[in-house]
Amino acid sequence: MTLLEAVILGLIQGFTEFLPISSSGHLVLGKELLHISALATEEIGITFEVFVHFGTLLAVVTVFWSDVLKLINAFFSLFTIPFKETTIEEKYHQDSFFRMMVLILLGSLPAGIIGIFLEDTIEDAFGSPKLVCAMLLVTGAILLSSRYFLNGKQKLNSSNALVIGLAQAFAIIPGISRSGSTISTGLIMGLEREESARFSFLLALPVIAGATVLKLKELIGSPPESAMILNLIVGTIVAYLSGFVAIKILLAVVRHGRLDRFSYYCFVIGIIGLLFI
Repeated sequence: MTLLEAVILGLIQGFTEFLPISSSGHLVLGKELLHISALATEEIGITFEVFVHFGTLLAVVTVFWSDVLKLINAFFSLFTIPFKETTIEEKYHQDSFFRMMVLILLGSLPAGIIGIFLEDTIEDAFGSPKLVCAMLLVTGAILLSSRYFLNGKQKLNSSNALVIGLAQAFAIIPGISRSGSTISTGLIMGLEREESARFSFLLALPVIAGATVLKLKELIGSPPESAMILNLIVGTIVAYLSGFVAIKILLAVVRHGRLDRFSYYCFVIGIIGLLFI
């Protein structure tokens, strides 16, 4: 992998991880169109995936730094509850960040279960550009439907957190946008636009971190060559910066209720890909 290829794929990962157009799908199409032969080898592919996912993880943490710190504190407060007079149920209703932490854990369960038990099936799907293009059409339909659900007033609860988590699990399929499906599902279920987007991004943290850890185990067995280190670092930095920008863009887009605009891009890329790839 050359330095230029690392920059291009870092940009693809960073922008498409958070814009509702599917990062996994675009990485499959990017490798196909750029004919990046080095990434075809399993070792380098795994290495690059670990590094750029770490970059996008840092982007979420940077944008939601205050929320992340409070969520971490809420998680560790679980271990102090037995020594206090309050109960978990009481803390759930009294502490908004403890409640959010519980809902994030609940929403992360479907993707975690599917990722563990269907890992080989999912990895096989990453070798099919045609499947990616077909799923981009599905993503476009999901995004387009969100335009009819922009005035929700419902607050996040365990039921819609679990349904949004199921939407995130569905997005494990390359070509299905994680952010697009989770935000749209939140809107369809009546959540306020900004709350739906905020929960979607925070819900990404356990999934991205979990995927990174799973791949890291494979990476330890096949460490990168010294010649690859610079390319991997550059790819990570590019993924971080582009991911940061993408989060800011999407938050602004959702705030103005125009998430459906991305559907047209998905339709065009999906149709072109099915016809010519």
